[in-house]
Amino acid sequence: MKTKTLSLLLICVCFFTSFAQHKGNYDQISRQNILLSGNATIYNPTVQQNINKVLTPSTHVFIDVKALQNVQATTYTAIFNVSQIGPTADSTALLINQRIQNIKSQLKPLGITDDDVAVDVISFVPNYEIEVQKKLFSKTYTEVPNGFELQQNLHIQFTKTSQFESILTACAKSEIYNLVKVDYYIEHIAEVYKNLQTKLLKLIEEKKAYYKVLGFDLANYNVAIADDQYCYFPKDFYQSYQAFNSVSFEAIKKNRGITTAKKQTSYYYQPLSYENYDVVVNPSILEPVVQIGMNIRLQYSPKPKEVKPEPVVKTEIKHKYYVVSPNGTIDIKALQTN
Repeated sequence: MKTKTLSLLLICVCFFTSFAQHKGNYDQISRQNILLSGNATIYNPTVQQNINKVLTPSTHVFIDVKALQNVQATTYTAIFNVSQIGPTADSTALLINQRIQNIKSQLKPLGITDDDVAVDVISFVPNYEIEVQKKLFSKTYTEVPNGFELQQNLHIQFTKTSQFESILTACAKSEIYNLVKVDYYIEHIAEVYKNLQTKLLKLIEEKKAYYKVLGFDLANYNVAIADDQYCYFPKDFYQSYQAFNSVSFEAIKKNRGITTAKKQTSYYYQPLSYENYDVVVNPSILEPVVQIGMNIRLQYSPKPKEVKPEPVVKTEIKHKYYVVSPNGTIDIKALQTN
């Protein structure tokens, strides 16, 4: 029995070793990252399709250029939701203001002033409870206000990602844990688009020269154009995964049942891949960034050949006039009219 179990384990180990890839846990593999080299076949269908693609020649010329720039945000705004209850309206507002003031005092050493903190009031409503009123022959239930609830959104602006951890700590000390979102802002986004446009125009000229060497003078072609630009923020590119299911070898040895634990859902930042871009500005990134892109597509069609019109043939009719003598002789002479 021990021999069979050992053989089974060896088969499982060989199986996992054969298919291990250089990946992280996001693909449900929670083991060490291993990169295999050698004559392994390419199993990715997309890669196979690109390698074996059959090119179809055409008299039309297409120039597709794409550029992407990774831009670090100029400023960030973290939004926290704050909820406070109290017996009266005044006491509720006082309690929440004290919590916010404590946060501001802790953020000042970081260079975050009161002007970088804003409060957005969401709701301020009374809370009700059921009051039982007993009478001689009946009992009634009446809703009566027993306190107030105040909800606010706290906006904190900062300029460095290293400040965010201290912001979280300051909020946690005031019992504020609900982080709604973090917004990214860029001051000079027009300059980014201009930079991408300049690089794409240069690339287009290089491709025109390349086609001219191949015998395609694009000056003899009619051109049509389509372009596009876009801007994506980190919040658009977070994906989730769960850890790979674990196996208890102790439970297998003792032949006991296994109670699986709930696996925590994790998230990671997955930016746009560079494989479809001709130009990438600031390709190496350490932290989530704003990704700004621009695409230009040019279609060149051969100009129709000019058809020379056929020469027009003019038909000229020359008239001749004759005069018959009055004496009846047949002496006919041609009359000169020119």
